Amino acid sequence: MNIIRIAMGQINTTVGDIKGNCLKMVSYIRQAGEKKADILLFPELSVTGYPPEDLLLRPSCIQDNLDGLGYIIENTADTMVVAGFVDRKDDLLYNSAAVIYRGKIISTYHKIILPNYGVFDEKRYFAPGREPMVFDMGGFCFGVTICEDMWRMDGPIRQEAEMGAELVFNISASPYHCGKTDEREDLARKHCMERGISVCYTNLVGGQDELLFDGSSFLADRSGKISARAGAFTERLLFADLPAGGKVRKVKGAIPAGIPVAGDKPEIEKEKCHRPSIEEEVYTGLMTGLRDYASKNGFRKAVLGLSGGIDSALVAAIAADAMGRENVTGILMPSRYTSAESARDAGETAENLGITFMEIPIDEVFSKYLELLKPAFGEKKPDTAEENLQARIRGNILMAISNKFGHLVLITGNKSEMSVGYSTLYGDMAGGFGVLKDVYKTFVYRLARYRNTVGRVMPENVLTKAPTAELRHGQKDQDTLPPYDILDEILKKYIEKDWGCMDIAESGFDEETVKKVIRMVDRSEYKRRQAPPGIKITPRALGKDRRIPITNLYRT
Repeated sequence: MNIIRIAMGQINTTVGDIKGNCLKMVSYIRQAGEKKADILLFPELSVTGYPPEDLLLRPSCIQDNLDGLGYIIENTADTMVVAGFVDRKDDLLYNSAAVIYRGKIISTYHKIILPNYGVFDEKRYFAPGREPMVFDMGGFCFGVTICEDMWRMDGPIRQEAEMGAELVFNISASPYHCGKTDEREDLARKHCMERGISVCYTNLVGGQDELLFDGSSFLADRSGKISARAGAFTERLLFADLPAGGKVRKVKGAIPAGIPVAGDKPEIEKEKCHRPSIEEEVYTGLMTGLRDYASKNGFRKAVLGLSGGIDSALVAAIAADAMGRENVTGILMPSRYTSAESARDAGETAENLGITFMEIPIDEVFSKYLELLKPAFGEKKPDTAEENLQARIRGNILMAISNKFGHLVLITGNKSEMSVGYSTLYGDMAGGFGVLKDVYKTFVYRLARYRNTVGRVMPENVLTKAPTAELRHGQKDQDTLPPYDILDEILKKYIEKDWGCMDIAESGFDEETVKKVIRMVDRSEYKRRQAPPGIKITPRALGKDRRIPITNLYRT
């Protein structure tokens, strides 16, 4: 029985770095050839990087992408290559897969189902393909699909199976969120068992602005068993052998590939894939998102405000792990309201992580501001205006360090705070990247405890003390907000599921509390529009996923 050797090129591309992406792809082509791979797959739009967005409106970008594909074609030998690129036909653009062998394109598949929801906006740029595509390689028939084509049970995979495909490839750039890996594998199993086919899924890996791609490429056999799986958040050339010709099919309209299946093949090491806990998975994803955002945008070092609280401690740990401890600076900026224990916790966290630690007191500057503003404020009692002044002074200091030394400023706010506006514009929201922007406060604690199991970096006091912004005497977050375990569940229902007030209340929450939370979320839309980008890890993040008008009088 013939063995088909499949290679999955789970690569980390950079949007717009067409030359760099193609050089990487050619290096993988050579490695696959050394192992006698019959077919090598690359992710969706691997030539341009994903998503290229409005770069696709530039004719020069489209041509450079076609030239890049030409370079890949020139370097393709005895391994068939399936590569994602942008095709141009009759002034229309297509999200495409080129099937290449020995310096020639055998055929080009155009993505049929174009997603236009959540973070996706493909109908803005691409025309849909019309035809499923099956290839005959020495009697072994396979189909090619792209990303969203897999997510409909009655879509191209069904059509290609009916045409005679024994195996369907899906090249993808599927953004990560918690639980997405299981969703993909469950879907592939369903296709396998219903159609009697194997499904090979090759996904992009790495960070691109707010999007995170986990890879997690796999091969599912006809029974639905995952016979090979690549690890998450790491570049990988994954090999898998598949017996060919086990089921006779009537082949309708298959394209002759014109290539033989390679005979003797060298042994390949069986992939051992560790399935991490959800905390480990998300923590690794956040590291990947930060590392790629920094490196792809030319930042070597990062700086953040280290307050002694859990959010800043966790961001510092992620930054040290992602960028190297020598490249991270934490700055404690105490005021008259900063407690001794917070100062101690900040210093201990920095020492445990081995990052640079500085202390820049802000009280003198704060006093000057109060003196300067006294004529304008008059006899009005102190309120959030004075509290926010402190946050803005701190933001100025961090941005000054950034300007002087070129460091990336990391904001430390989490999704719970961002959702309800418990953050200060031009203060703690001032910065270049939000590591925890899509992480609920309750999950912040889970991630922090996970990191401490790897190696203790956060003092126990950071994990147990009541959260506080320390902008006035005795302040606690729950003076303003519901307890975070309640707040986060309300936010998930309102933001991620679009439930209305009464639906949320009837699911077990106090109606007045629900109304208060919804009001806070709605009033804070203008703040979120001005927040820096941050890593998406939930099904619906506070960015492209959720496009709510700022000027909006609709109330649920």
